[in-house]
Amino acid sequence: MPAARGIGFDTSARVTFLGTGSYLPSARLTTNEVRQRIIDAGGVSLPRGFLRKMTGIESRPVRADNEYASTLATNAARAAMRSAGIGAEAVDLLIFASASRDMIEPATAHAVQEMLGTSAHCFDMTNACNSFLNGIDVAAAMIETGRASLAVVCVGETPSQSTRWDLRSREELVDHFAGLTFGDAGAAVVLGCAPSEGDEASEAANSPAVPSNRGAGLLYRTAEARSEHWQVGGIFGGGSRHPREPEWTYFRGDGRALREAFEVNGDAILRRTLRDTGTTYDDYARILVHQVTTGYLDHFVEVTGIPADRLVRTVDRYGNLAAATIGIQLDEAMRDLTPGDLVLLIGLGGGISLTTMVWRR
Repeated sequence: MPAARGIGFDTSARVTFLGTGSYLPSARLTTNEVRQRIIDAGGVSLPRGFLRKMTGIESRPVRADNEYASTLATNAARAAMRSAGIGAEAVDLLIFASASRDMIEPATAHAVQEMLGTSAHCFDMTNACNSFLNGIDVAAAMIETGRASLAVVCVGETPSQSTRWDLRSREELVDHFAGLTFGDAGAAVVLGCAPSEGDEASEAANSPAVPSNRGAGLLYRTAEARSEHWQVGGIFGGGSRHPREPEWTYFRGDGRALREAFEVNGDAILRRTLRDTGTTYDDYARILVHQVTTGYLDHFVEVTGIPADRLVRTVDRYGNLAAATIGIQLDEAMRDLTPGDLVLLIGLGGGISLTTMVWRR
């Protein structure tokens, strides 16, 4: 693995977020309605309040019949482009980075591109719930090497379609439980070069409390995989292993095993990130992390020592938004961040993969 980029890394092409955007479908599904759907489908009888207690989720957004992964991503991308103050003609790289997609082929990025009206180089990236951060990492690398100048990375997640409702036994409930947490959403960022030192924007970013060699932009990125866990959970249909069997189109897996894998390996990459960057959690204005249930999030905070008041909590309001989770949090956090604030992004994805990034506004 290449050496990680620390906060002191200096480049004339430091990449930053120029704009963020998100899109939440208007339809909502409450956790009480989730329980009723299971009962109506002839599934197990769940005590009232059981799912709310187990997940901490009040409700989640769900797509309309005429909304697809590309639709959600396009709406979020338009918002991010408005935030960045750019038009479609300025974008020369478009990455659709999502666990969901419209179809196996062609790349969903082409559907997004047509709706946005760009002529950018475009392609899909998929790596479960880590897709969005992986897309940012690749886009940043292409900008740094001169392959692109302005990039849109967008995600459209529709995991609610992989929820199984006819759960006829306790074993099936456990196997498909993660699917009951899913919500649908879109998120996007526009990436480009940060203002160079001496620019007015750069001066604003370098407040007296921030060393002058620490300007705005993505200051650190690292990632790793622990692929011995790839069979623990996922949607295993649609590929060459299970091309057409409906049974494999539902999300299934061992939630406890996934949680334990993320806790052990997540804590290790976080400790390395803090060591490499010379930071502590107290240095971060916001800490964004993938969220599945409130119980899982609270336990992850306990294991890692992350200050709970630095989190942008979304899971209780929106459920598990897969790869859109961190993008939604980033868009919400932007309302309160000031120049010079540090943000830590923590990606956790099935497979399993882990990604951390440090960004200075």
